[in-house]
Amino acid sequence: MSYFTSLAGKIISEDRIVGKRNSLEGKKIVFTNGCFDILHPGHVEYLSRARDLGDLLWLGLNSDLSVQRLKGPTRPINSLEDRAKVLSGLACIDFISSFEEETPLNLIQKIRPSIHTKGGDYLAEKLPEYGLVKSLGGEVVILPFLPGKSTTSILEKAKTHL
Repeated sequence: MSYFTSLAGKIISEDRIVGKRNSLEGKKIVFTNGCFDILHPGHVEYLSRARDLGDLLWLGLNSDLSVQRLKGPTRPINSLEDRAKVLSGLACIDFISSFEEETPLNLIQKIRPSIHTKGGDYLAEKLPEYGLVKSLGGEVVILPFLPGKSTTSILEKAKTHL
């Protein structure tokens, strides 16, 4: 199998999620989610730390409409397809599935992760998905952010330098 084919195989469509999840029985699945609009070192460090917590990392990626609802009408900068392709190139990510909602409750229900991670600006108990993850026997882990690294700060810097 070519490297390109293996990267494309990381992207799991909604109709294939349950089958893929069932083939992973016994694995410690770590799940995280986000927009990942402009990939930066903070993302890479966060995703690598998340992957270290289990056997594999499954990423829930906000759809373009979901990003727009969360971040505003000028976002995303990169389309869902482009974001998924870039993220599939990271060795720490095993699978990527997109979702339309603001919170990936449906994905979490199907994937049933052992661990769900979020970045350091969240409180585990305040997350809308906290109760669902716990009811599925999983835990929620908050990982630290790399200070000063964010898509918003990159966009602000680009505005002042163009």
